[in-house]
Amino acid sequence: MTGICVFCGSRPGDDPAFAEDATTLGRAIAQEGWRVVWGAGDIGLMGTVADAAQQAGGELFGVIPQHLVDLEVGRQDAHRFVVTDNMHTRKTVMFANSDAVVALPGGPGTLDELFEVLTWRQLGLHAKPVVLLNTNGYWDPLIALLDQIVARGFADAPFLGFLTVVETPAAAMDVLRARLPAPSA
Repeated sequence: MTGICVFCGSRPGDDPAFAEDATTLGRAIAQEGWRVVWGAGDIGLMGTVADAAQQAGGELFGVIPQHLVDLEVGRQDAHRFVVTDNMHTRKTVMFANSDAVVALPGGPGTLDELFEVLTWRQLGLHAKPVVLLNTNGYWDPLIALLDQIVARGFADAPFLGFLTVVETPAAAMDVLRARLPAPSA
């Protein structure tokens, strides 16, 4: 089954559009017949994505480090629920069980996850699609920073092509459909 790794906040943020897009994306991934691979949290945008996917009949693959099981209210009703020893292993297991990554609004953890997969791509360790859902311009400062990183010589121009920035969940799904193999009959 095609797995879509979703990185996003364990908090809801200050804009209702964040939760709306998380709901729409979770539902769309499930309706496509793909599995949501996420940090197994049942709070914030993480919980919103999982709820939407599950309500749409989708599969959930949750990965959470032991120290966050209680803090993030680990969602143990996922089809697959993996508890790891640490955060690094969590990211590795999530990524290994995914065919693509979508990052929604989030905080430091989301940035850490996003930059790790972008770094792996820069190093030639994968060619999976990485999509940034820029809900209401949330990621605009990050996009400007990435442009500056290239402009100031800390990455080559192709680095910017490793990340596809979209404004809507529908656009994110279009990118995924175009970049992932069609399901076999």
